[in-house]
Amino acid sequence: MPYLYRAPGPQAHPVPKDARITHSSGQSFEQMRQECLQRGTLFEDADFPASNSSLFYSERPQIPFVWKRPGEIVKNPEFILGGATRTDICQGELGDCWLLAAIASLTLNQKALARVIPQDQSFGPGYAGIFHFQFWQHSEWLDVVIDDRLPTFRDRLVFLHSADHNEFWSALLENAYAKLNGSYEALKGGSAIEAMEDFTGGVAETFQTKEAPENFYEILEKALKRGSLLGCFIDTRSAAESEARTPFGLIKGHAYSVTGIDQVSFRGQRIELIRIRNPWGQVEWNGSWSDSSPEWRSVGPAEQKRLCHTALDDGEFWMAFKDFKAHFDKVEICNLTPDALEEDAIHKWEVTVHQGSWVRGSTAGGCRNFLDTFWTNPQIKLSLTEKDEGQEECSFLVALMQKDRRKLKRFGANVLTIGYAIYGCPDKDEHLNKDFFRYHASRARSKTFINLREVSDRFKLPPGEYILIPSTFEPHQEADFCLRIFSEKKAITRDMDGNVDIDLPEPPKPTPPDQETEEEQRFRALFEQVAGEDMEVTAEELEYVLNAVLQKKKDIKFKKLSLISCKNIISLMDTSGNGKLEFDEFKVFWDKLKQWINLFLRFDADKSGTMSTYELRTALKAAGFQLSSHLLQLIVLRYADEELQLDFDDFLNCLVRLENASRVFQALSTKNKEFIHLNINEFIHLTMNI
Repeated sequence: MPYLYRAPGPQAHPVPKDARITHSSGQSFEQMRQECLQRGTLFEDADFPASNSSLFYSERPQIPFVWKRPGEIVKNPEFILGGATRTDICQGELGDCWLLAAIASLTLNQKALARVIPQDQSFGPGYAGIFHFQFWQHSEWLDVVIDDRLPTFRDRLVFLHSADHNEFWSALLENAYAKLNGSYEALKGGSAIEAMEDFTGGVAETFQTKEAPENFYEILEKALKRGSLLGCFIDTRSAAESEARTPFGLIKGHAYSVTGIDQVSFRGQRIELIRIRNPWGQVEWNGSWSDSSPEWRSVGPAEQKRLCHTALDDGEFWMAFKDFKAHFDKVEICNLTPDALEEDAIHKWEVTVHQGSWVRGSTAGGCRNFLDTFWTNPQIKLSLTEKDEGQEECSFLVALMQKDRRKLKRFGANVLTIGYAIYGCPDKDEHLNKDFFRYHASRARSKTFINLREVSDRFKLPPGEYILIPSTFEPHQEADFCLRIFSEKKAITRDMDGNVDIDLPEPPKPTPPDQETEEEQRFRALFEQVAGEDMEVTAEELEYVLNAVLQKKKDIKFKKLSLISCKNIISLMDTSGNGKLEFDEFKVFWDKLKQWINLFLRFDADKSGTMSTYELRTALKAAGFQLSSHLLQLIVLRYADEELQLDFDDFLNCLVRLENASRVFQALSTKNKEFIHLNINEFIHLTMNI
């Protein structure tokens, strides 16, 4: 059956689930409202002040904005007047048509709308100048509290407003979304699907109209029936085409909402129609089936009423579906569940979420084109255990989202080009190394690497274990990400980078003097020369001898070991507790130092005398330390230079402190298991002071 949205009758509003409090005061919306009512004051939000800093970050306002509360703009303000509908959304002087298109789509789903706009607020009894809205961000719902001061010019709202000047829900919603993203300016430019996901926590799908399936009409019809949010737009070939008007009245590079789909009888044929809305509230399609086109003369009044057809310049219009496919380039659909729109069955999906980071120098490896660093990206193990009903494969959907890029625009951040690859997993329970990816091809991957906030695709693979690697296209690019995996049957996922495994050999026992080899006897003579009469090496003496020896090695880049570093070495090796090294302790350290020098040279791939931080994970593993990505990131930040390189003295310092922390942890946990409430990862983090 065709689907056309019709406003429902009165319904009980669902109670929103708990959302996390985000206000800096730590108080909930209701607590702050009650506090204002008791004091007899109107709420003023210190987190998003009524000032230029909340408007723009790169420019000064070109006109003198005045922040006013709705009651200072009109006599009888209303929060929602006659229901929140798509006609309440008119764009102002901000380039956020993408957001408005998403809001217009949101009004078509009453349940989703009530989640975003809690119904416990108005300008009536209990009004205290405070409102709140709820948005989905990276797998959780946030409660965003604002005051109701809005930017105006000559007593008119400057940005988003309702067609009825007494209604303010849409303007306040835009204000809350601007706060979520740091400023109004941060909302300039974007994709409607971004806000649609923030309004629902849904999953995005994009269709190219010229390459869409044959049943594209049925797909859109089904999406609207299921409460999905739909947007569409026309691509631009250059910046000059942005918001250019076509001869048919359509705007290029502009976000539109899809608000209905239906069929109409016309000259003995069933014509497929689609209804589109321009968030400007004006400027419409002027071709076939437009508001005043002659085609409507052949449609009876009852049918026109059923289709809500009017000849108003309100931004909403019908057009033939074939014209829609010819003139629009992309359709974005935000599904409230990951059910494929091509299928009729509705499934219950399992979802797992991984939060991670790409950090320059440790986990920002770039795509497979960059083999030397690709393997350092975060790796997530995916176990597909159950086949789909009646199938031989397992269905799942992967959605990779980069976090907070809009909020970080003020600091020069842009949306990165991202994607992911999926590999068959060998029988190893560890982070896969470079050689694995050199000799194995991916089993599946995102269709493309693209500079969108989220990349999502559907896959079918046989039951088994896989490694999923999210990455940026270029290496060394930093961002936080949220990875969601939806599966029809329960899938088990695990972060392969959270493991900490310390495998340190016991220090060798000293050789009795009468059994020493000739080399060991020469070494003892050297020690006696350095140590002096007391036969013990102090931190100062160790500093002298180590710097003298290491500076003679031409194949490693070395600055100078500090006195503090030598004290750390003594702390590691000193078994007697006197703050000095005896001969046997010094000998054990000397052997260890030679092993560490050989390790450093082995992983100095370009023979520059320094080690790349991307090789550090493998070098530390060879030394007995398998660290989590988080701990590795902190070590890189602590010891690497701006070129992401480590000199030998930095490498030595790192190893000494790691081994020191590990041995202390092992000793304490052996002596008193109840004493240790931290895991090894947390303990190393704490004791290394990183």
